[in-house]
This record gives sequence, structure tokens and C-alpha cells, in this order.
Amino acid sequence: MTDAPHSFELLAGAGRSPVILHVPHSAREIPDDVRAGIVLGDEELERELGHITDAHTAEIAERAAGLAGVTPWRFVNRLSRLVVDPERFPDEREEMRAVGMGAVYTRTTHGDVLRPEGIDPEPLVKRYFRPYARAMTRAVADRLAATGRAVIIDVHSYPSRRLPYELHGDGPRPAVCLGTDPFHTSPRLLDAAREAFGDAGLDSPFSGTYVPLEFYGKRPEVSALMVEIRRDTYMTEPGGPAGAGLERLAGALARLVDAVSR
Repeated sequence: MTDAPHSFELLAGAGRSPVILHVPHSAREIPDDVRAGIVLGDEELERELGHITDAHTAEIAERAAGLAGVTPWRFVNRLSRLVVDPERFPDEREEMRAVGMGAVYTRTTHGDVLRPEGIDPEPLVKRYFRPYARAMTRAVADRLAATGRAVIIDVHSYPSRRLPYELHGDGPRPAVCLGTDPFHTSPRLLDAAREAFGDAGLDSPFSGTYVPLEFYGKRPEVSALMVEIRRDTYMTEPGGPAGAGLERLAGALARLVDAVSR
């Protein structure tokens, strides 16, 4: 585990691209001072990182960006979601608090203690969560200013078998799950994703998508879709190496980028 000078990175795309590939859960890095507040032993922590990390999704996004006709922008979290989860509400609005997985996790994927009960999440929220949210808000605002619209494609992965922390994991687990929002996921965006990925389900086992709160439910020019890729289609679970499926999925993501860039 190392201290990282930057917890996220915005990688520039084409000036005329409205697309931001958002990769929030691909990293395993945990700064040393944050690691000190996690009660798991090193081997236990490595196992948990294998379960919780959306492994190789940053590589999928990178390769898709290289294949796309119009290079998308990429916003990539460089720290593990065990530091903070930038896609969770930092308050009582977050339903995952019920299983100890709000913006700052206190429980593992299997319900074990990750951080001591009663910890104050605010220092981590202040140091990592809020700067991330502000930077993502600026990135979306920049695409709106440059192109008149913004398309956020959230790149995730999920395990082939349900883990205990999943609140809605009893439904289908398709090769690709498309998470939607009734306001921000346009029919055009959804149709393009279905065309690109082929075998795709809808909102099961995960639903919704990420939009910065400044725009959420207010700006229809900001469209968004979550792409959840089942891990056994491109890697060895949990947390193992990528396989041949990665290139195929990168190509599909590039086709989606091209379709919504026009």
C-alpha cells in the first residue's frame, strides 16, 4: 500500500467528444494512513480487495478510448473504493449504509468488520470524497460548455455469484447489466448500448447510474448509463488476471462511445 499524490485523474479526450468514461472502482491502492484504520490483516484485506475491486475496468476503458473514432474523456479513480466510494451518498440517503457500505465502508462484502464501529467518516469524506465530486462536476460542466451535452458512461464489473452485501442480488446476472436512470438515460443511449453489447440485461443485479448532484434530475443534456460487466466474461474471479474477453468488451464499449458521440 502506498500514499498517492492524486486520488483521481481526468484523462483528456477529443475536444468535440461529449463522452466521459467514468471508472470509479478499478483501483486497489490504499494510502498508508487510511490502511491503518482498517482492522483486517494483510491477507484478509487482499481477499477483500479481490471481491470488491472492479478489476481491469480501467484497462477496458483505456483500450476502448484508443479504439473509438472520437476519443472520449476518462475520469478514473486511482484509489480503492475501500478508501471512499465516490458513487455513494455521504449521508442517510444512501441505502447501502444498511450493510455498512456508505461512502466510507465499515463492513466487508461478507459482512465482517472493516473499520471499528462508531468511526467518524467525515475526515475521509472531506479529504477524498468531496474533491472527487467537485472534479467530476467540473468535468461534466466542461463537456456541456464545449459540446452542449455530456454523456457519462459508468464502467463497472460485478461477480458472477451473488456476494452477501448485495441488497438486490436475487435477480438475473447477465453478461452485461445496463443500469439506468429514468431522467438521465435516454432511449437513444440505451438502444446504442444494447446494440454495442448484444447480450445485455437491464437494472439487475445493479441499477441506477452516476450523475453529479449539481446536474441530477435538472439537466437533461447530461445523459448517463452504468455498464456492469460480469467478471467471469473477461477475468479469473476473484481479483485474478484478465483474459481474452477484455479485448472483446473494449471493442463493444468503443462502439457505444462512437454511437453516442455522433
